Amino acid sequence: MKSSRPSPLFWILLSVFITITALAGYYSYNAGLTFGRDNPFALAGNEPEPASPDFVPSDTDTQSSDTTGNASTPSDTETASPTQAPNNPGFSIAQWQGVERVNVLVMGLDLRDWEEEKEAPRTDTMILFTLDPVSRKAGMISIPRDLWVPIPGFEGYQRINTAYRFGELYELPGGGPALASQTVEQVLGTEIDYYAQVDFGAFVRMIDILDGVKLDIPEEIVVDPIGPDNKKTIKPGIQVLPGDLALAYARARNSEGGDFDRAQRQQQVILGIRQRVLEFDLVPILLSRADELYAELSAGVTTNMTLQEALQLALLAIEIPIESIQRGVIGSEQVTFVQTPDGDQVLKPLSDKIRELRDQVFSADSILSGEAQQATELERVQAEAPTLAIYNGTTTDGLARRTAEYLVAQGILVESANIGPAPEAYPFSLVVDHTGNPYTMQYLVEFLRIQPNRIRIEYNPNAAFDVEIFLGADWAGSNPLP
Repeated sequence: MKSSRPSPLFWILLSVFITITALAGYYSYNAGLTFGRDNPFALAGNEPEPASPDFVPSDTDTQSSDTTGNASTPSDTETASPTQAPNNPGFSIAQWQGVERVNVLVMGLDLRDWEEEKEAPRTDTMILFTLDPVSRKAGMISIPRDLWVPIPGFEGYQRINTAYRFGELYELPGGGPALASQTVEQVLGTEIDYYAQVDFGAFVRMIDILDGVKLDIPEEIVVDPIGPDNKKTIKPGIQVLPGDLALAYARARNSEGGDFDRAQRQQQVILGIRQRVLEFDLVPILLSRADELYAELSAGVTTNMTLQEALQLALLAIEIPIESIQRGVIGSEQVTFVQTPDGDQVLKPLSDKIRELRDQVFSADSILSGEAQQATELERVQAEAPTLAIYNGTTTDGLARRTAEYLVAQGILVESANIGPAPEAYPFSLVVDHTGNPYTMQYLVEFLRIQPNRIRIEYNPNAAFDVEIFLGADWAGSNPLP
């Protein structure tokens, strides 16, 4: 399909897909009309027109901007979306045919960078959303912006939120979205298929179109909607928040848990939007108003999904029941708090703990699901079944071979690993994970007594081996090998 203007149906379904699956770019301030750096359906010259918000069915629980009233709990009944557009009965949407897991990185850009007119913004929000089309399960993992990680192609370590900026500043292939995706792939050890950005204006407008989002506020919180001298207090209890307050609630950082609490609130809002859409069976109504909504929302969406992919994934996402959506936040159990040489406070990732969290959220094919929750450490390593390469970085002949034989005898390897000399001498052993194997890494780190600074996560699904071990003089001088 070749067109300079994608179908309005595409835009509204994409917007619904984004808003019910991840809290994307509510901080971003996107100045132009963009639909993906490499998307053939790029837009230009479309001026948004106001759409009437009064088409949403009456909700006796709705309290627009009232932050103190209560409302009843929403119905658990959920309605799957149609496969035809009400305003175009001849246009049907084929079901998603893929059987592989689909991962979408949803990003929001730092509003402060836009306001200060910096050359390129950082990401302020990163959430990885995953869909398993076979098991009909989904999940989301929030990634803190202060995670201290290597950025592919750059020396040293940086906050993860700078990956987008570097991709834009240095005009790398795919720009900021591509480099941000590569960085998250490296941290989580999983491939990212698509990215999406939604600016804060589109996010606010989408919630207002839904006549608010219903949230159960656990405790009183002071929020700061965009604009000067605009602070408000949201009381505990079930509230229906308009777009600006929902955005401010998700942005707030003034709770005890800081950014970790904020990530939980973001996910709460995501699921609240999803419930709002399904509670009133709004998808057919939204589709019937696609032309109007397209004018308002298309300017705030940036993605590398094609028209067909976005339509099909949107419908698939809507069909997944709430109890099949797993939630995870990279938080205090997955990081340590450290200080950089410049004196900044950052979060150092605990790679094995992050991969365990990933497995819990990606539960449909995780070795932690079902009866496997009772698996022993050895069974979990065997379930990962990584290919290993063991290199001898010492002057001790046969050290790599004897290490491989020992691992086979322990049941860690079902067959001998690739064995060879290391490219250089290693005073201390090094282990590198290329494809995400947290249990194997945990075993090897303990077995080989690997020092923390000698553990590397270099995600590369095309690597010749899943895990590479470089044996050092420390292992040669002290090991349990026969």
